[in-house]
Amino acid sequence: MAWYAYCVSEKQSFPELSRHRKPIPMESVAGISGNQIFLYPASDLAVIVSEHNPTDDLDQKAAVEHARVISDCFKLTTVLPFRFGTIFADDEGLRRSIRSNQRQFLANVERLRGKAEMHLKVLMEDCAREDPRKLPEPETVGRGYLSNLRENATRQRERQTKARAISVQMHRMFSPIDEEVSCRRVDSGKMLLDIAHLIEHRCVERYQNKYSSASQQLKDCRMQLSGPWPPYHFVHRLTRPMHGGQPHVAMA
Repeated sequence: MAWYAYCVSEKQSFPELSRHRKPIPMESVAGISGNQIFLYPASDLAVIVSEHNPTDDLDQKAAVEHARVISDCFKLTTVLPFRFGTIFADDEGLRRSIRSNQRQFLANVERLRGKAEMHLKVLMEDCAREDPRKLPEPETVGRGYLSNLRENATRQRERQTKARAISVQMHRMFSPIDEEVSCRRVDSGKMLLDIAHLIEHRCVERYQNKYSSASQQLKDCRMQLSGPWPPYHFVHRLTRPMHGGQPHVAMA
């Protein structure tokens, strides 16, 4: 039997598993295509799964349903989301994977317990507009081509500097426990800053109030807030160094 995996949590979060060694139905949540959700006990962990048929089409609708299952489980307990499309071929494959990663899973659950992810999108003017003139082909390397390369590098540094400045300002306003930041240009020619903040779940209302204040202060930016979400961006952060007061900004 193949299993489609949504997320993993602590076994102790589901008292009904204390009396079972085999998967048991989770009646309150429906899976992809309406499939029955099961709590699969694996040592000190519980894996939220549904039966999987290889002919099932994992399309955009399935991706939305995958996220919904994780969100529904997140309302009940701390969860570590699996990537969309995570499938275990059989029981042994599932148990082996959980067993080999158990220490990291438990450490992540402990670190993320009682915490939630808030997601900010900040749309701002591009501080370094692209020159509409076409860049010469590499085969025509010359003074003009090298000059344009330098200009492009300068524009990229200017964008990263502005993105970092906004990120630092956001960090000071919201004081998150942790954060993940990326920046990219969009079709409108503007810059889009994607910011994921990790906060205490009990502080969501306070965070939302800070967002209202930030929207008033940053009138040159268009901001959009969503959450609270399961901690998608922070599940594997234990394997990476934490950032200090100045956020790192990944430019896409």
